Amino acid sequence: MENISIISIISIALLGSLGHCVGMCGGIVLAYSSTKIKSSWSKKIQAFAHLLYSFGRITTYTIMGAFFGGLGSVIAFSRFSSGLVLIITGLLMFLVGLSLLGKIKFLTFLEHSCSKLPLYQNMFRILIKKHSLSSFYFLGVLNGLLPCGLVYVFAISASSTRSVVWGAFVMFIFGLCTIPAVFSLGFFIGLFKQSGLRNIFIKLASYLVIAFGLYTSYLGYIFMNNIS
Repeated sequence: MENISIISIISIALLGSLGHCVGMCGGIVLAYSSTKIKSSWSKKIQAFAHLLYSFGRITTYTIMGAFFGGLGSVIAFSRFSSGLVLIITGLLMFLVGLSLLGKIKFLTFLEHSCSKLPLYQNMFRILIKKHSLSSFYFLGVLNGLLPCGLVYVFAISASSTRSVVWGAFVMFIFGLCTIPAVFSLGFFIGLFKQSGLRNIFIKLASYLVIAFGLYTSYLGYIFMNNIS
């Protein structure tokens, strides 16, 4: 992993979470906040419950990162194939960035919502009714599986690392960077909707995704043309 890659990952994740996650996860966070959190709970317990939900999402993201990183290592068995993986990764990220901007409908071809599956819906209904702190964690684990453009971006990035460990690290960092937006969602969601900040953050994140995608493809080209 290069320093510029880590910086890009953090930048895209922070900006994307402030824009995209507010729209994608806002309903879920507000739903479990009003249903699961008791008014008699102290502020510390409520904060801990929100953190457990985010830690659950991070767990799912990290496992996904390890899977895609391992998948990338299997596919990239030579310098040529490694370069090809980087080029394809960059192109996919470029298309996802355009889709996040609303220029194309690329994400609609990728998304398959597991939330429509009966098993998922039954588990969600069970967890949303529980008030135990552990249920917040498992609800986060479950909702980490929901289709999301940003998750696709970082899953693709994880595969480009060609490593189980680094793939997990990419998704772990992504998850950590979404905590501020998701944790503070109840306080800031009105501000984002009224001032248009959400759209600004989405656009900034989308442009970063596009730029990072082009850069990744360029690295793949360089890699392929330095075959010994």
